[in-house]
Amino acid sequence: MAMPTALEIARQATLKPIAEIAEDVGIPPWLTEPHGEHVAKIDLRAIDELADRPKAKYVVVTAITPTPLGEGKTTTTIGLGMAFRHIGRKATIAIRQASMGPTFGIKGGAAGGGYSQAVPFELLNLHLTGDMHAVTAANNQIAAMVDNSLYMGNEFGLDLNQITWRRVLDVNDRALRNIVIGLGGSGDGVPRQAAFDITAASEVMAVLALSRSLRDMRERLGRIVVGYTKSGEPVTAEQLKAGGAAAVIMREALKPNLLQTLENTPVFVHAGPFGNIAHGNSSVVADLIGIHTGEFLVTEAGFGADMGAERFFNIKCRVSGLKPDAAVVVATVRALKSHSGKYRVVAGRPLPEEMLKENPDDVLTGAANLRKQLENVRAHGVEPVVAINAMPSDFPSEHAAIQELAASMGIRSAVCTHFVDGGRGAAELAEAVAEVAAQPNSFHHIYPSEATLREKIETLATKIYGADGVDYTPLASKQLDGYEKNGFGNLPVCIAKTQYSLSADANLKGAPTGFRLPVREVRASVGAGFVYPICGNMNTMPGLASKPAAISIDLDENGEIVGLY
Repeated sequence: MAMPTALEIARQATLKPIAEIAEDVGIPPWLTEPHGEHVAKIDLRAIDELADRPKAKYVVVTAITPTPLGEGKTTTTIGLGMAFRHIGRKATIAIRQASMGPTFGIKGGAAGGGYSQAVPFELLNLHLTGDMHAVTAANNQIAAMVDNSLYMGNEFGLDLNQITWRRVLDVNDRALRNIVIGLGGSGDGVPRQAAFDITAASEVMAVLALSRSLRDMRERLGRIVVGYTKSGEPVTAEQLKAGGAAAVIMREALKPNLLQTLENTPVFVHAGPFGNIAHGNSSVVADLIGIHTGEFLVTEAGFGADMGAERFFNIKCRVSGLKPDAAVVVATVRALKSHSGKYRVVAGRPLPEEMLKENPDDVLTGAANLRKQLENVRAHGVEPVVAINAMPSDFPSEHAAIQELAASMGIRSAVCTHFVDGGRGAAELAEAVAEVAAQPNSFHHIYPSEATLREKIETLATKIYGADGVDYTPLASKQLDGYEKNGFGNLPVCIAKTQYSLSADANLKGAPTGFRLPVREVRASVGAGFVYPICGNMNTMPGLASKPAAISIDLDENGEIVGLY
């Protein structure tokens, strides 16, 4: 008998009223703002009102370098959070919000999967409480004020060729990647080349995720740089008097959303910054509340440990002041086989037959990537645990190969079946994480704030990616010099590169060496608070596939959603 779909499983769940979930974690009614029966926003006063309670152990879930197969980080994050109850412990989960672009595209939703998912499934995957729309509106309000300033005489001397602020929509629409605006009559604005990004890539989204309070968010929105003058001077949203309106639009969106899992474990679902050009983590405010709601707070960082976890350690934790107690690195047999370099895997197509045969040697070859990502976690003074996300096509010998590699590094591991078994399928992982989190660690940022931008980039390139060094184009060098001159040199860096390799070349699998990191240009998200060097071509507005998920999503004769996954 086939396993039910995620949507079918979600509809079979017995959910508690959200007020009861909030009460279970000690959030009083006056801080809970219900959005229907099973979703609530939590007032930011909870940060101060819960501050005297004990702090939970802080656990980040990351992974090996992702492949088109997916490693199941969100599913593992939720499964682990639920598993703590099976070993007599209490946990809260924090994950990012779903973007509707991928939901209607090929990736699907962001609720987890199988019997390890956050619910209500439909609400979580379909704009939830409207936070995504608030980000879209705030971003585009700033954009409108940029173009209005140009139309009204360009008081601040913006160079039309150096306007960096783009519009956004929460859809996959390749036709909007490069556009011309202001066409028509003289009253229709100043004609110029422009572009759209997907909402998750907006700097406003990164601001939402990194703000510690309403005042902090207001100040960050004002610091956003929308472009530069011909002499290289930055022009900010505050100068355009656009920060206030954006903050008003974002006021309610800053409150984190509280939901639950299939097993009624509380889960904060808040903010969804892009994992390539932003830090790819859920919100700081959710963690500042969640850290006082149980014995463990389990959160997820996007992509592999060289990207999401590195940014969690060096950007998010630097802002929040929270210190992680343990990390989970998720790996699958099939993804490690892919990292052997022997197989060509294409999303949406059947796996090569040879890849499905028992072959622990292929797993060990690809496990060079796992080894490097474990080293990347340890480089920050945090001890990892390996979660082997089991698939039906795996063989015990292949799981054993991963466990032997972890053991050779003195690292705990556990085979997990949470996708089919729910929380009890990750109980062994929860035991291992609890033991590791109980031990003191030496967590530290891998570079100091006072280091130069080049020093920060080169530290990540050599110590985290394994590069021999960094090559800068003349444009990138000029931009770095300008950012240092404008006072942005103290910001952390968020290197934008492919998620499919430790290098900037998606074709280099495993743990490549002997390469240099090419930085072609550098941009600054001053409001969010980081500088992002761009290595390769980063696509910030996805397109739809030939058969996107949207084709199958519909309403049935009873008005129920079908085709969502």
